[in-house]
Amino acid sequence: MAERRIRIPFPTPTSPPADGSEVPVAQATERWSEVTLEDGTVLRVKPNVMSAIRMDDQYDADGNPVYAVKGNQIITIASTPASLRRGGSGTARSN
Repeated sequence: MAERRIRIPFPTPTSPPADGSEVPVAQATERWSEVTLEDGTVLRVKPNVMSAIRMDDQYDADGNPVYAVKGNQIITIASTPASLRRGGSGTARSN
């Protein structure tokens, strides 16, 4: 699929919109990350990148083009202590 011209707000909402080229993803390896919270809950998080926008005339300190990523993330609860579950033992509030 060919690159498509796009205009997005970048880098902040108060900045004027910037032009770029939407570059479709050719291949992705999106792995799960596990995060353990202090309350004992284990979250699994995975990015889902749909495309990237290469910003016109925007470069980092090394001269590489700047990209904005278009996507979302998937979050699932891998485990939660019983005391935090509805109806579980402990001090958790039931609704």
